Amino acid sequence: MPSSFTADDKVTTLADAIAEVKDGDTVALGGALSYREPMAMVRELIRQGRRELHLVGSAHGMDVDLLVAAGAVGVVEESYVGYEQDFGLAPAYRRAAESGTVAVKETCCYTLLQQLRAAEYGIPFMPVRGIRGTGIGAWHPEYAEIESPFTDEKLVAVPALAPDVALIHAPMADRRGNVALTRPLVLDERFTFASRKVIVTVERVAPAHEVAAAGIVLPYFAVAAVVEAPFGAHPTSCYPHYTYDRDHLGAWVKAAKNDQGVGDYLERFVSGAPSEEAYLKMIGEDRLAELGEWDVSSARWQELLS
Repeated sequence: MPSSFTADDKVTTLADAIAEVKDGDTVALGGALSYREPMAMVRELIRQGRRELHLVGSAHGMDVDLLVAAGAVGVVEESYVGYEQDFGLAPAYRRAAESGTVAVKETCCYTLLQQLRAAEYGIPFMPVRGIRGTGIGAWHPEYAEIESPFTDEKLVAVPALAPDVALIHAPMADRRGNVALTRPLVLDERFTFASRKVIVTVERVAPAHEVAAAGIVLPYFAVAAVVEAPFGAHPTSCYPHYTYDRDHLGAWVKAAKNDQGVGDYLERFVSGAPSEEAYLKMIGEDRLAELGEWDVSSARWQELLS
């Protein structure tokens, strides 16, 4: 991995990039739910045997579920983990939360956003109002009630959150680390400026002028490493390149309902696929091409997702 944030060429391998993530790190996961989750990096974290990770994010799905199922996680700090109307709550995560295998620090999206802003601005905390009257504070003894010096209103001070590393998947970046992102950005932009290190996988490494024309969202000086990983968000989506693989997500959710299913899935698609190239070969060229045809027509999209 490049040693300098100003290196002219930050392109590296997936294995070398993920080797920079250490056991016990606080890891910010980009994307959300079934959209642009950093799944290639998630699979590599499992292959490399990471443990006791502290995951932070907004609302997530298979990335958190798979890491928890693989025994890679100690703490989950998210507002929601599941598959919404498609498949409901994440089964492996739910089992781990109910059994106490992982520590749950439930949060809400805006509170997390304020914590990231505090880290980005270099200040120790930010005030929030929305969590007053909820039970969220019970998971967070680090929160503190304060009184506004201007209005005497009671507020909650939430501490700055600076993740050790942010893992983000994007459509493209140049070799220097300038990244073009599609909207919605979710928390990816805030993660980038709040985290100590940022690793980005991309559908493709593109010439600098092409990335600039698309619109640089994450600048080179905030990015430590770039990895070219086509379909690196699969089975979640990376628009405009491909939609999410509902069939694969459904198969995982079914497998995740018990330990045997989890083991079978991991053996086939993670440990049994020692590289992302091997993983994509298992998914199959025809299926990947089919997912890339989502924008041919509305009817075709509905057929893919039915």
